[in-house]
Amino acid sequence: MKKEELITRDKKHIWHPLTQHKTAAAPLAITKAKGALIWDEHGKQYIDGIASWYTAMYGHCNEDITAALNKQMQELDFVMFSGFTHKPAIELSERLIQILPDNQSKIFFNDNGSTAIEAGIKMALQFHHNQGKRRDTLIAFEDGFHGDTFGAMSASGISSYNGPFENFLLKVERIPIPTDETIDEVLGKLDIILKSNSCAAFVFEPLIQGAAGMKFHSAKGLNMLIKKCQEHDVLCIADEIMTGFGKTGKNFACDYLEHKPDIICLSKSLTAGMFPLSITSCSQQIFDAFLSNETAKGFFHAHTYSGHPLGCAAALAGLDLLVSPHITERRKYIEGEHQKFLKQIENHPKIENARTLGVVLAIDLKVETNRYGKLRDEMYKYFMAKGVNLRPLGNTIYTLPPYVITNDQLHKIYQSISDFLNS
Repeated sequence: MKKEELITRDKKHIWHPLTQHKTAAAPLAITKAKGALIWDEHGKQYIDGIASWYTAMYGHCNEDITAALNKQMQELDFVMFSGFTHKPAIELSERLIQILPDNQSKIFFNDNGSTAIEAGIKMALQFHHNQGKRRDTLIAFEDGFHGDTFGAMSASGISSYNGPFENFLLKVERIPIPTDETIDEVLGKLDIILKSNSCAAFVFEPLIQGAAGMKFHSAKGLNMLIKKCQEHDVLCIADEIMTGFGKTGKNFACDYLEHKPDIICLSKSLTAGMFPLSITSCSQQIFDAFLSNETAKGFFHAHTYSGHPLGCAAALAGLDLLVSPHITERRKYIEGEHQKFLKQIENHPKIENARTLGVVLAIDLKVETNRYGKLRDEMYKYFMAKGVNLRPLGNTIYTLPPYVITNDQLHKIYQSISDFLNS
């Protein structure tokens, strides 16, 4: 079969995500991936500068992870997780509790980032319901993004995703992200919301809002917001789906905080992109609120593939890599190189703002554009023509490369950004 036929075959039956099929260009058929590289059907290679939506942090087709998957599928491929358990899930829960914030005690398994958020929101709402309290309002940041299922959409604030569904969502009150200059103002708005509503939970991306354009906010300010919410018995749900597993320089963005969230949601690089799996962890206090002689007070929420043994095996191998000397060294190298590159470009006349934290580097251009506007599409095509997969968010160029990216590959990303700025 001719390679060229892949796109033709794709067009017949596939409906792609985040795509207006009437106007969008045809997708690129990828046939191979290894390390920080992907190859298209014509053999052209690209550096995966965003680790395929922040998942393949240990590199594509990592041999340690594929070996773990292969071994697990020879022993136990899958078993339903209601009424059964298995060693991979037990070991993963033990390993995660060791590195999560100290207040986390229980692990609930889901199958993707949106469903991790969905479970967290449902836990929070039922936590209050089980105590005879009606709490019907969520608090969330402006421009946050938490996924595409209905609870996750409710907490999200990006209208290009939510527009047709806004009349069907949960009640949400929004606050701006706090900066060191706006902490008091944001706290004042939070005060008004807490006094005027029956708030159940505060849902947030800690320190970095990913889909909003890699917007950074103040750890000090977030600390104060969490403290105030918890003083009002409002549960705090941290969406670490993008930030988790070393991307901010610590294992979790919440490690920068003094006041820890009650619920934490994990996915994406949890399994290094090898398998769809997610986690919703919570404190013992939350779990205890579901213990009752009344069956209906249990958490009656489930996914067919919860706790999938293959996903757990991939996650365990990923955790081994996360703390390995090689990955620790590479994370520090990328962080240092990002800082050097930032100093080189931060005063460029085309740049409005540039910032970096851990392995995240983001650059806002001095131009207004729609999220999926013409400029964004032109930038995407420019970088792909250079052999670099970057996916700009509106006027924001960012890179969040795999930890295993080589020095030359990383500097090619920087060069492609510099070339674009100077074009």
